[in-house]
Amino acid sequence: MSTAEETTGGEVEPWEEVTPDAARRLLVAAVEAFAERGYHATTTRDIAGRAGMSPAALYIHYKTKEELLHRISRIGHDRALGILRTAARREGSAAERLADGVSSFVRWHAGRRTTARVVQYELDALGPEARAEIVALRRQVDAEVRGIIEDGVAAGEFDVADVQGTTLAVLSLCIDVARWFNIDGPRTPEEVGALYADLVLRMVGAGQARRSAPDHR
Repeated sequence: MSTAEETTGGEVEPWEEVTPDAARRLLVAAVEAFAERGYHATTTRDIAGRAGMSPAALYIHYKTKEELLHRISRIGHDRALGILRTAARREGSAAERLADGVSSFVRWHAGRRTTARVVQYELDALGPEARAEIVALRRQVDAEVRGIIEDGVAAGEFDVADVQGTTLAVLSLCIDVARWFNIDGPRTPEEVGALYADLVLRMVGAGQARRSAPDHR
């Protein structure tokens, strides 16, 4: 399945913010090439060929191969952050918000697995300035998850001794779905999302914290 056909819940990934159409085609081609061959092994000729364009045409829209990767990474991280920020700000308990965030985050990494692999695992190919920008977005992603867990601990919903370490574990668990998920496998993105939400709630001790708290009555 190509990047343009990847789905979550049947929705096609349009990259609607990328215009004009030629720039979008080149970006989609770059995602496919980077995911298949890796950033360093991919040439601008490879990307242009996949897009059905000449190498010279690529430079009309992107000055360098790195600019393409930066655009892909920026859009992907913005979407990942948006997913978690929406969950963090919804009404409901910390457990409900964490489950919503994890299930949505996992569905994105499963349904957009080709894009997610590039977004999450090609960071080191970026130059210092672009990398710093993406690292700042990653810190915001971390902060959204950490904030929900801190809320749960403060409310007595979660039993977590190391919030920072648990946040890292939760995000690593979710992100790694992009490495192994197979659309032809036994589970859908929605099913994997639900499974991981349940696993993460168990990880933070949801429902156990209040039961294990001492009774001072």
